[in-house]
Amino acid sequence: MKKLIAVLCATVMLLSLVACGSSAKGKYTIGICQLVTHPALDAATQGFKDALVEKLGEDKVTFDQQDAGGEFANCATIVDGFVSKKVDLILANATYPLQAAASATADIPILGTSVTDYATALNISDWSGTVGGNISGTSDLAPLDQQAAMIQELFPDAKTVGLLYCSAEPNSVYQIQVMEGYLTDMGYTCQEFAFADANELSAVTQTACDASDVIYVPTDNTAANNAETIANVVLPAKVPVVAGESGICSGCGVATLSISYYDLGYATGEMAAKVLTGEADISTLPVQYAPQVTKMYNAANCEALGIAPPDGYEPIG
Repeated sequence: MKKLIAVLCATVMLLSLVACGSSAKGKYTIGICQLVTHPALDAATQGFKDALVEKLGEDKVTFDQQDAGGEFANCATIVDGFVSKKVDLILANATYPLQAAASATADIPILGTSVTDYATALNISDWSGTVGGNISGTSDLAPLDQQAAMIQELFPDAKTVGLLYCSAEPNSVYQIQVMEGYLTDMGYTCQEFAFADANELSAVTQTACDASDVIYVPTDNTAANNAETIANVVLPAKVPVVAGESGICSGCGVATLSISYYDLGYATGEMAAKVLTGEADISTLPVQYAPQVTKMYNAANCEALGIAPPDGYEPIG
C-alpha cells in the first residue's frame, strides 16, 4: 500500500509539472500582438523584449510576436491562438490588441503598451488607475494640457485648430475630446475632422486644411501608418501639424510633445518580469506612464513652412 501511495504521489507531481509547462522550469513563452508595423509600436515591442531578456535571461524567454496589420479581427485571431497555446503572458501593443486580449482570456496575464487611456479602451466607468483582474500595462499619453499649451506657444496668432483623427480608434476620440476642451478654453475655435479609415484620410485632411490655421493629430495608429498621406496634403497647403507623438511628427508634423516608446516598452517588460516571477500581482499593478516627455520638432517641415521652433525643442533624429 505504501508503495502504491508513493507511486501515485510521484505520478501526480509529474503531471503537475507537465501541466505547468515551461513556466514551472523558469522558462516563459510570451505572446506579442502588435496592431501594425510603425516606428512607435516597433520601439515599444523592442523595449519590452529587451527588458525581459535582461531581467530573466535570454534562455528563459521565448517570444511569439505577430502583427495584426491594423485589423481588429486579426488581433482577435492572434490572441485566440495565444490562449490555445497557453502562453505565460500576453503583450497587447495598442488598443485593439488589448481589447481582443481582454475578451479572450481572464486567466493569462495581459500587459498593454502604447495604449492611451485604459478606461476608454476597456469601458471602465470608475477609473482608479488600476484595471484589476488579469490586466495592467503602460500608457503612451503625453499630458494633453501640455500639448495644448505647446500649440499656443508655437502659434499664438492662430484662430482655428482642426482636430484630425480616426473615428474608429477609441483612444483617438478620447484625446480629441480632451484637447478640444483645453484649446477652447484658450480661445481657439476647434473643429473635428474624423476619417473612418485610410481611404478617407486624404480627402478629410484637405477639408481640414481648408478650414484650419493649425491641425492637431493625436497618437492615432491609422494616422501614424499613413503620415505620408497627410504630409502630401498639409505641406502644399502650408498648414502646420502638431502631433501627439514623434513618429507622426516625423512624417507630417512640425512639432510634438513626445515620449520614448522604447522606454515605455521597457517599463512594460519590467512589469512583465515581476508578474511572471511572482514578485508582483497583476491585479493590483497600476497602469504606468512614460517617465518623461520631450518637446521635439521636425526640422525639414519647419523649414518648408517657415517656422522657427522656440528654444527648448529638440530635433527629431
